[in-house]
Amino acid sequence: MEIPKDLQHKIATSLTRRHFFSRTSTGLGAAALASLLPPAALAGDDDVAATNRGAALDRLHFPAKAKRVIYLFMSGGPSQMDMWDYKPKLNEENGKELPDSVRKGQRLSTMSGNQSSLPLAGSIFKFDKHGENGTWVSELLPHTAKIVDDLCVVKSMHTEAINHDPAITFFQTGSQIAGRPSIGAWMAYGLGSINENLPSFCVLVTKGKGGQPLYSRLWGSGFLNSTHQGVQLRAAKDPVLYLSNPPGISAASRRAMLDGLESIHQQQYEQSLDPTVADRIAQYEMAFRMQTSVPEVADVSDEPEHIFDLYGPDSKTPGTFAANCLLARRLVERDVRFVQLFHRGWDQHDNLPGGIRGQCRETDQPCAALIEDLKQRGMLKDTLVIWGGEFGRTAYSQGKLTADNYGRDHHPRCFTMWMAGGGSRPGIVHGKTDPYSYNILDNPVHVHDFHATVLRLLGVDHEQLTYKFQGRRYRLTDVHGKVVKSLLA
Repeated sequence: MEIPKDLQHKIATSLTRRHFFSRTSTGLGAAALASLLPPAALAGDDDVAATNRGAALDRLHFPAKAKRVIYLFMSGGPSQMDMWDYKPKLNEENGKELPDSVRKGQRLSTMSGNQSSLPLAGSIFKFDKHGENGTWVSELLPHTAKIVDDLCVVKSMHTEAINHDPAITFFQTGSQIAGRPSIGAWMAYGLGSINENLPSFCVLVTKGKGGQPLYSRLWGSGFLNSTHQGVQLRAAKDPVLYLSNPPGISAASRRAMLDGLESIHQQQYEQSLDPTVADRIAQYEMAFRMQTSVPEVADVSDEPEHIFDLYGPDSKTPGTFAANCLLARRLVERDVRFVQLFHRGWDQHDNLPGGIRGQCRETDQPCAALIEDLKQRGMLKDTLVIWGGEFGRTAYSQGKLTADNYGRDHHPRCFTMWMAGGGSRPGIVHGKTDPYSYNILDNPVHVHDFHATVLRLLGVDHEQLTYKFQGRRYRLTDVHGKVVKSLLA
């Protein structure tokens, strides 16, 4: 017997969550109203993740130490033995061949794999101990050295990827293959938003820097709803593309247009049950609110002079790394959940001494200033700051080695990252590498372990933050990863 169409429709709507909006009294209008309410209006107790708008998690799995994240991504692969991993034996054996007992047959990239010689290259930069823990820091980082007691330095990071694109994609999405949600998107999906008028995930890219290309998929939402993707703020008159009203269109006209669109989308949703329709109207509403909030947060004219002095002279030039660090502080101050900064140019296959000096000159003071600024505002305790690239560099020189010049190839076997604040353990150095900074001797930390640890600081069990797609439940850490408890305060 054929089931009548009206009964088919009734059965379908009772079986799918897609019809949720149409079953409420005001449909998408109710969703739009909920998005405008302050988080406190939706709040339960402090342990409930649903106190944040749009959170997928009903409840945090652990007490959260961090509420916000600023991720300073150094694209290209900073050289660990020239900045953090002091290796005097490299200098003692400068020019000698990389021992086979150290390489252990590990693969090399195609850029140095065909070299007839792999001469060890000691760092030409001086190192000194700093802080109460006596952490070794290069002369390249005089400002960061002053705040080293606030840092949790991890010298035993490792990854499988040896080329830039898969390595960066791995750090940003938990997979070397493009298409997965970015780490910021996972945070926005799982934990929701703690602000009303700004995206929960914002991206800042240093202007005018060459180097390995960066793609918007690195801050994309993958198979998650598009509302979770990162929003890039640019150093321009309009920080967000297509946000401003066209000439002749007033705020009242735009509001009327959005109200009309909502009515049309409501009808479309009832007919198609397509959840992307709800996503679309939510993005329109957020864009409307951002017309006021984005210009306000991007206008740094209200910052006192001593703050510009703290971040350095570049902080007054929009789009520089220093200016982006200051803007990142302003964003998290307004409770943006996840802010990602990208700074390119660390891929130094040749002329490393000259190149890394310039990179550190651009980033050292702003990084230290960001930590100091957050700390003096009482925000470092619940804001996690992360610094690092996609892999490290080789102990041997790529190309010709001279007394004052050398290059280094990609090295995934060991490299250095650091964290500060947000419940990370300050003033420690985790992990140990061999005398050549080639292999890890103690306490290795894989990319998945790092992601699991970051999620733990945010109160999330990495194994329980999942999303079902094409018949499989995905997570940021894939099917791997363990929390590195010694990194937690």
